[in-house]
Amino acid sequence: MPVWAQTALLLSLSNIFMTFAWYGHLRTLNSKPWVIAALVSWGIALFEYLLMVPANRIGYTEMSVAQLKIMQEVITLCVFVPFAVLFLHQPLKLDYLWAGLCLLGAVYFIFRG
Repeated sequence: MPVWAQTALLLSLSNIFMTFAWYGHLRTLNSKPWVIAALVSWGIALFEYLLMVPANRIGYTEMSVAQLKIMQEVITLCVFVPFAVLFLHQPLKLDYLWAGLCLLGAVYFIFRG
């Protein structure tokens, strides 16, 4: 499997854990004290880091740090939008499209040449 695909896969899985760690408690633990939500989130975030660190190490063999970061941001938006709409029941807005278009510009500038 190419390095970019390994990196994208691991970053995608990492981002799923990250999104649940950062935002899942808003729906599932909203009646609990914030410290409980923080501890649960930290537990989930451990799995995020167990995937993100190898992803970045693998990716860095062929990509720059800037390319890794922009890849992560694109993946973040791709994971966050369905999560916000389906799990948090937030409305789907055109703002997500505009943000995605801005990220496409970032991809172009970071990966050109």
